[in-house]
Order: sequence, then structure tokens, then C-alpha cells
Amino acid sequence: MEIIKSETRYNFVRLMKPATIVSLAVIIIGIVSLIWHGGPNYGIDFAGGTLIQIKFKNATHTDKIRGAFQEAGFAGSIIQDYGPLEALVRTTEPGKNAAELSSDVEKAATTAFGAGSYEIRRIEMVGPKVGKDLTRKAILAIIFSWLGILVYVGVRFEFRYALGGIVALVHDVLVTITFLSLFGKEFDLNIVAALLTIVGYSINDTIVIFDRIRENARKNIKQSLNDIINASVNQTLSRTILTSLTVLIVLLVLFFFGGQVIHDFAFALIIGTISGVYSTVFIASPIVLLFEKIRPSGLKRKK
Repeated sequence: MEIIKSETRYNFVRLMKPATIVSLAVIIIGIVSLIWHGGPNYGIDFAGGTLIQIKFKNATHTDKIRGAFQEAGFAGSIIQDYGPLEALVRTTEPGKNAAELSSDVEKAATTAFGAGSYEIRRIEMVGPKVGKDLTRKAILAIIFSWLGILVYVGVRFEFRYALGGIVALVHDVLVTITFLSLFGKEFDLNIVAALLTIVGYSINDTIVIFDRIRENARKNIKQSLNDIINASVNQTLSRTILTSLTVLIVLLVLFFFGGQVIHDFAFALIIGTISGVYSTVFIASPIVLLFEKIRPSGLKRKK
């Protein structure tokens, strides 16, 4: 099935400079946003502290919930609506084990709202040392994924292909982080999983185009690399759109109907999927061309 014929002749390489400007602008906006907000909005996984999820039988105002927990000794608690009749309470109060914390939460909720009027769905505790360790491991996981892909693409193709693929992946991660920061989304382990998923999805799409570029370069040794890249992107455009559209439909369903638990995860994947398609067409392939202009390698003569 083709929604766009492979004979199309869109000049994608011509848009390399405008696309680069747009990408840089988005990334700069993301950096400014992170600075403005004092860094990423770390979730409990990275920041440490305690997360309490409570479900009420009747609608309860967040101010009342905040007051109840402050009276119980949870100073500086952050209250967040979590769907109908549910709330998340975040606190950084240290020095309590799980049993003591659960008992204090029960007493505070019972005193403020009455027995039987609420249900504690979960209590999660992460120490500051554990949070820092998770942060370090999350960063390393993303960096190692980039390095692994760099080696793989470099061995399977050439370094110029690997460079284009990695620049596109870094671009996708930074763009996703930009939108997470702009919309105030939390950075937790779910987001790290989303970023790693984006890396895998994006490089898969990029490899398809790289394969076509290499194939066309061998068949058309007299054709310029500029024309080969344009032809290759056009030939795979229908596949790229169909694959990405299918993924986006699933992600949109998860985003709107999957519930609060995976809301941010789905949001990150939606942004990353769109960015992945964009970077595959407008970032990865043109970088191969740019590198070829800087250091010609006789790419098309290889058989």
C-alpha cells in the first residue's frame, strides 16, 4: 500500500538549512525553559522523597488535602490532581520508614476526611542517594544507547552514516525534553523508558533510508549524492508515513484513554515519534551529504 507514490520528486535536501534553523530554535527554547524552571521537573524516582496516591469517595479540594498533611507534619507537600476523585501528595520529609509513614498518612487522612471516605492506592519512597544513583544511571543508559548505535551503524555502513544517525537521535531526545519542559511534565523512569524507545524507533526508520541510499548509490554511480538522497527519501516516504501514522494512532489512544499513569509516557512518545520522522528526513540524510562535501570518500564507487 502506497499513500505517496515512490516516483515523487520532493527536494528534501534543499530544506536542510531551514530545517537546521528550526531544530536549533526548538532546542534553544528547551535550554531556556530548563534554565527558567531551574532544571528538569524531576519526579520522585530522581528527586527522592515520598509519593502518596489517594482516592476519595467525594470531590475534595487540594487546599484541604494540603492542610491535612501539613498538620500531620508533612511540611511543603505538593498536591496534584490525578484524575477524578484522586490526588497525588509529594513530600520530601525524610527519616520515616514505610510502616511509620503509612500510619501517619492513615491518621492524617482519617482525621481530616473521616474513616472510609478515602483509599490509599499507593505509597512510594525513594531516598536522596537512590534518586541520585538513578539519575546517573538514566543518563548513562541514554549515552550508551547512542554509542552502541554509533558503532553499529558505523560498522554496517560508514562513519558518515553513523554520524548522521546519531545527530538525528540526539536531536530527537533534545526536542522531546524541550516539550516535556515547556509543558511541565515530570522526568521519571517512565520518561527515560520513553526516550530509549524513541532512540530505537528513530534509528530503525533512519536505517531504512540509509539502506536505500547505499543501494541507489551503487546502481547510479554517475548520479550526484544530492539526487540519490532525494530519490531515496522519496522512495521510502510512503513507508515512513504509514509506519509512523500507525504508531501515532496507538499513542494518541494511550494518551487520551490510557489514564494518568501512562499519560506523560505517551506524551513523550508522541513528540519523539514526530521528531523522529522529521529528523530522519531532514537531519540524518542531509548530514551524510554535508559530510561527503567536507570529506569526499568515493561513496558511489563502492560495490
